Amino acid sequence: MAVYYNKEKIAEITKQYGKDGNDTGNVEVQVALLTYRIECLSAHLRKFQKDHATRRALLTMVGQRKSFLSYYAKKDIFKYRALIEKLGLRK
Repeated sequence: MAVYYNKEKIAEITKQYGKDGNDTGNVEVQVALLTYRIECLSAHLRKFQKDHATRRALLTMVGQRKSFLSYYAKKDIFKYRALIEKLGLRK
Protein backbone atom coordinates (compact mmCIF):
# COMPACT_ATOMS: atom_id res chain seq x y z
CA MET A 1 0.00 0.00 0.00
CA ALA A 2 1.00 3.62 0.14
CA VAL A 3 4.02 4.91 2.02
CA TYR A 4 3.21 7.25 4.89
CA TYR A 5 5.42 9.84 6.51
CA ASN A 6 7.24 9.09 9.67
CA LYS A 7 7.61 11.89 12.20
CA GLU A 8 11.36 12.17 11.66
CA LYS A 9 10.96 12.74 7.92
CA ILE A 10 8.26 15.38 8.48
CA ALA A 11 10.48 17.17 11.01
CA GLU A 12 13.43 17.05 8.61
CA ILE A 13 11.43 18.50 5.70
CA THR A 14 9.79 21.21 7.83
CA LYS A 15 13.14 22.20 9.30
CA GLN A 16 14.69 22.41 5.83
CA TYR A 17 11.89 24.32 4.08
CA GLY A 18 10.05 26.08 6.92
CA LYS A 19 10.95 28.76 9.37
CA ASP A 20 11.09 26.32 12.28
CA GLY A 21 10.22 22.71 13.06
CA ASN A 22 6.50 23.36 13.60
CA ASP A 23 5.87 25.42 10.47
CA THR A 24 3.89 22.82 8.50
CA GLY A 25 1.35 25.34 7.16
CA ASN A 26 3.89 27.16 5.02
CA VAL A 27 3.36 26.73 1.27
CA GLU A 28 6.98 25.73 0.74
CA VAL A 29 6.72 23.00 3.39
CA GLN A 30 3.45 21.70 1.99
CA VAL A 31 4.87 21.53 -1.53
CA ALA A 32 8.00 19.78 -0.25
CA LEU A 33 5.93 17.23 1.69
CA LEU A 34 3.73 16.58 -1.33
CA THR A 35 6.81 16.19 -3.52
CA TYR A 36 8.26 13.62 -1.13
CA ARG A 37 4.97 11.72 -1.02
CA ILE A 38 4.65 11.85 -4.84
CA GLU A 39 8.14 10.42 -5.24
CA CYS A 40 7.31 7.57 -2.82
CA LEU A 41 4.07 6.76 -4.59
CA SER A 42 5.77 6.87 -7.98
CA ALA A 43 8.30 4.33 -6.78
CA HIS A 44 5.44 2.16 -5.49
CA LEU A 45 3.64 2.36 -8.83
CA ARG A 46 6.77 1.34 -10.73
CA LYS A 47 6.64 -1.92 -8.80
CA PHE A 48 2.85 -2.40 -8.76
CA GLN A 49 1.50 -1.11 -12.10
CA LYS A 50 -2.10 -2.25 -11.52
CA ASP A 51 -2.65 -0.44 -8.23
CA HIS A 52 -5.28 1.98 -9.50
CA ALA A 53 -6.30 3.34 -6.10
CA THR A 54 -2.75 4.53 -5.47
CA ARG A 55 -2.57 5.95 -8.99
CA ARG A 56 -5.71 7.99 -8.32
CA ALA A 57 -4.27 9.24 -5.02
CA LEU A 58 -1.06 10.17 -6.82
CA LEU A 59 -2.94 12.20 -9.42
CA THR A 60 -4.86 13.96 -6.66
CA MET A 61 -1.60 14.90 -4.94
CA VAL A 62 -0.08 16.13 -8.19
CA GLY A 63 -3.11 18.37 -8.73
CA GLN A 64 -2.92 19.68 -5.18
CA ARG A 65 0.79 20.44 -5.57
CA LYS A 66 0.07 22.19 -8.87
CA SER A 67 -2.51 24.44 -7.23
CA PHE A 68 -0.10 25.27 -4.37
CA LEU A 69 2.61 26.13 -6.89
CA SER A 70 0.32 28.33 -8.98
CA TYR A 71 -0.72 30.20 -5.81
CA TYR A 72 2.91 30.62 -4.81
CA ALA A 73 3.85 31.85 -8.28
CA LYS A 74 1.19 34.57 -8.03
CA LYS A 75 2.23 35.47 -4.49
CA ASP A 76 6.02 35.69 -4.95
CA ILE A 77 7.60 34.68 -8.26
CA PHE A 78 11.19 34.81 -7.01
CA LYS A 79 10.58 32.49 -4.06
CA TYR A 80 8.56 30.25 -6.38
CA ARG A 81 11.49 29.93 -8.80
CA ALA A 82 13.88 29.24 -5.93
CA LEU A 83 11.56 26.53 -4.59
CA ILE A 84 11.26 24.90 -8.01
CA GLU A 85 15.04 24.89 -8.33
CA LYS A 86 15.54 23.56 -4.81
CA LEU A 87 13.05 20.69 -5.23
CA GLY A 88 14.23 19.84 -8.71
CA LEU A 89 10.82 20.31 -10.32
CA ARG A 90 10.73 21.35 -13.90
CA LYS A 91 8.33 24.07 -14.79
